Amino acid sequence: MTFGTPCITDDGNPGTFAIFEWPVPQSCPMTTIDFALEGDCIALCQLLKLTGTCDSGGRAKTLVADGRVRVDGQIETRKTCKIRAGQEVRLDDTLIRVTAAA
Repeated sequence: MTFGTPCITDDGNPGTFAIFEWPVPQSCPMTTIDFALEGDCIALCQLLKLTGTCDSGGRAKTLVADGRVRVDGQIETRKTCKIRAGQEVRLDDTLIRVTAAA
């Protein structure tokens, strides 16, 4: 199925349409990180920092507050949300699967 969506072209002309096929092909493959959790739980922002998904705790807090992080498919805005083994966290094209440490 083809859809048109209003956009502005490179030459600045408004009112033109970009045509794309549905579903839109993924331009970036999903990166999957398996994180072995030692203990009962970990704070969401700490998980993002420890997996290297975010370069700092402050950046992780900002991304969570902006609603860019999903836990088990649901948007999560609590920075201290406790993540447990069996849960999945997604930020953009990165999926973190949390498992219990052996």
